[in-house]
Amino acid sequence: MYVEREIKEIFRKVAGIYNVVAVVGARQAGKTTFLKESVKPIHSSYVFFDDPDARALFEEDIKKFEKQYIEGYDVTVLDEAQYCRDAGPRLKYLADKGRKILITSSSEIILGTEILSYLVGRVSIIKLYPFSLKEFLTSKGQKEVTSGILERNIWEHIVYGGYPKVVMTEDPELKKIILKDLYDTMILKDVAMTFSIEDIRALEVFTKYLSVNIGGVISYENISRDISLSFQTLKKYLDAMEKSYVIIRVPPFYTNKNKEITKQPKIYFVDTGLRNAVAKAFSAEITGTLFENYVLLELIKMGFAPKYWRTKSKAEVDFVVEKDNMIIPIEVKINAEPGRIKRSMRSFIETYQPGMALVVAYKGKKGEMKVNGCKVIFTDALSMRELLLS
Repeated sequence: MYVEREIKEIFRKVAGIYNVVAVVGARQAGKTTFLKESVKPIHSSYVFFDDPDARALFEEDIKKFEKQYIEGYDVTVLDEAQYCRDAGPRLKYLADKGRKILITSSSEIILGTEILSYLVGRVSIIKLYPFSLKEFLTSKGQKEVTSGILERNIWEHIVYGGYPKVVMTEDPELKKIILKDLYDTMILKDVAMTFSIEDIRALEVFTKYLSVNIGGVISYENISRDISLSFQTLKKYLDAMEKSYVIIRVPPFYTNKNKEITKQPKIYFVDTGLRNAVAKAFSAEITGTLFENYVLLELIKMGFAPKYWRTKSKAEVDFVVEKDNMIIPIEVKINAEPGRIKRSMRSFIETYQPGMALVVAYKGKKGEMKVNGCKVIFTDALSMRELLLS
């Protein structure tokens, strides 16, 4: 069963404008399946760069590669192009020849200056994440929901995540095995091999440390002390894991943009199922920090770039998103009671005077209240989407 992805429309639009479109995202997020489905009506070829012969031809003689794989086709898909040496100038050559090229990559190394600088004005980049809640419900054939149905589906989506292969598997134990295998592949191939990390054991310890401290503000000093890694090593590991779509860094919200760059981010995982596999914690009970990670992912899959807000006096709002030059604070709770909000949310409203604020709950009733002229809406993870994208 193919589940239609939410990036379909934006992909269709940019593919009509650009000669090169790159679909990037975590391994097994569905990039290959999406592109194969997208080019079905078109005369197309598909090149896997895991194939050493195809990779060697691309690297050694781009014109012969063009004749072998591209000539005579309307569009060519190049799978995992980041594995190729000097891909930038070769892709530029193909783009300048008017060839229609679609690229996949499970690493943001494809977006680095060695490749992207050659494709300025020629490429559009689309990120594909594991299934969103809407896509997850579609995969389950769930067109309508009650509060009980929604809660059960969100529970499964949080515990096992949104990787398509995991979602389509019914057996809970098999889901865990797939996630463990996926994690091993990502750590060994996407992180360690791509970024030349030799100490796999230290990398795994660090990943486990992050998995049990999701939602925490990064303190290099504390982590270095706790797991005996140098400051430089920690930064290298974080960078490699983020570029391999294992983790996501969330910066703080400041009206002074320079502070957002210099202050420490919070760390979350790109998929809650993957996080649970790393932490070996597939609990029936959803914790507040795990649900916070989940809501963050839903916001990112909608196209937002969430930030967190924290003051010196410890007032804190989980996430802040910006839409149409407006800021919207979002508080995440396991249980919410309409009419009651944290003092921190009141403080944010008083300081920034937003028109709308959200309290997103795993359980609880919906409702609204007014605080200093701001409409505070109590909602669930599914309705949050409608409120933010309407």
